[in-house]
This record gives sequence, structure tokens and C-alpha cells, in this order.
Amino acid sequence: MTPSTRLMAGRILILATAFTPMLALATSGTGDTTGTEFQVVYELLTGWMTGLLGKVVAIAFILVGLVAGVMRQSIMGFVVGVSAGVGMLVAPNIINTLFTATLPLA
Repeated sequence: MTPSTRLMAGRILILATAFTPMLALATSGTGDTTGTEFQVVYELLTGWMTGLLGKVVAIAFILVGLVAGVMRQSIMGFVVGVSAGVGMLVAPNIINTLFTATLPLA
């Protein structure tokens, strides 16, 4: 193992031990480990992303991409704008699907 690798491993170990108390305090203080303390924030952000604000931001992404595409005389700006807008609108559904997926029993 090179000295720089050992130094990096040591730094990671120090950071991990420094953040361990914060992880212990991340629960609601009652020993609840279900993760419900962030439910309100999660619902607020997903509401913004899939609601009217999300649609306005998606349209802004598309318009900025369209202007960038016209300025550079390339369709890629428009494609990136559409991709960002669609990605923002469907991201909450993808995240929910990833975290609630179950494996089928054989």
C-alpha cells in the first residue's frame, strides 16, 4: 500500500468516526429507527417536484435548453433541457419504486 493510500484511508477513518455521533442523533431521540423524522420534508419536496412548481421549473428547463440550442445552433441544448425537465418530474416515482421494491418469492 502506498503512503498516499494510507493517508487517504486514515482521513476516511477519521471522518467516519467524527460523523458517528451525528448518525446516532439522526433518529428522533426516542430510539425510533423508522426514519419518519424526515417524512414531512420528503413530502414537501416531492409535492414541489410533481406539482405546479415542478411543471414550471420543467418548462423553464426546456425554454433555457431551447435558447441554448438556438444560440449554439445545435439540438443538444434542447435535448438536455427536455431531459432535465422530464427527469425532475419522474424522479420521485423512480425513488419510491427503488425503495419500496420487493423481490419476488420463488
